[in-house]
Amino acid sequence: MKNITNLYNFDNEFWTAIDCLIDSHKIIIDRPKGTVHPKFNDFIYNVDYGYLENTKSMDNNGIDIFVGSKKDKYADCIICTIDLLKNDCEIKLLLSCTDEEKHIIYQTLNNSPYMKGIMIKRDI
Repeated sequence: MKNITNLYNFDNEFWTAIDCLIDSHKIIIDRPKGTVHPKFNDFIYNVDYGYLENTKSMDNNGIDIFVGSKKDKYADCIICTIDLLKNDCEIKLLLSCTDEEKHIIYQTLNNSPYMKGIMIKRDI
């Protein structure tokens, strides 16, 4: 039987690695809250959205990040998405998001038949 303590340590190391990525790369917000997606006119960003500078994701662009309105700088959630139009999967980091902002992001990313996402929350 697997040691559950080791599995929990791996989870902590995963989140620590995310903290390290965020702390060591500049956040570029290229789609501020309220802006329209450049390709889809009916898609409005309800939370600031951008990427971590000098990082790479599956689409060869920077790692995606949503930045919420909470004062503390803390990543406690990710959303893994599957995009059937681009035929890719990505991880989107959520930083300083309220529960309401997390819900809005989750609903937005699942509002199309072509994109689906699953939310993974950090155990605190």
